Amino acid sequence: MKIRLAADLQPDSIVDGEGVRTVIWTQGCPHNCKGCHNPSTHDFNGGTLVDVDYIIDELKSIKNQDGITLSGGDPVCQSEACLKICKEAHKIGLNVWCYTGFTYESLLSNPMHLALLKEIDILVDGKFILEEKSYDLYFKGSKNQRIIDVKKSLEEEKVVLVNKYINKKDYSNHYEKPNYLFI
Repeated sequence: MKIRLAADLQPDSIVDGEGVRTVIWTQGCPHNCKGCHNPSTHDFNGGTLVDVDYIIDELKSIKNQDGITLSGGDPVCQSEACLKICKEAHKIGLNVWCYTGFTYESLLSNPMHLALLKEIDILVDGKFILEEKSYDLYFKGSKNQRIIDVKKSLEEEKVVLVNKYINKKDYSNHYEKPNYLFI
């Protein structure tokens, strides 16, 4: 199985999720968000095709990492390959963060996306909105994006936000009656 990557694996990141992480930069994104910090990852024909087993072998050889982060591009556009990587990452004791322009709710209706969600620990969802960009946010680029505990969200059948990364007032402009649980 192959995956299209925008760049080599990036170990030792401390800005793409909690802890020390290896970032997997996927290629291809349908969202084309104005102000995206990775516009070169939008082209679905760009980047390089890499064997998923190669990535898994690399993850096994990289030391002192807390987890992996799927970013890009939009990793959800390559759900099958990302699913295999996530399963192996969990087997070797790594947690999984994923950044996507899709919303959590929209991913639930697609069986392959749902299978991928089940292997993601933390999901940062939603398109980047330039007008809501802030440097005061943890692990996200714009105020509309959410940092979601996927396991708890699936269990409780509603979005469960990770409280330690959320300033609750960020959501006051977006949702009149939020159906969120802050943990």
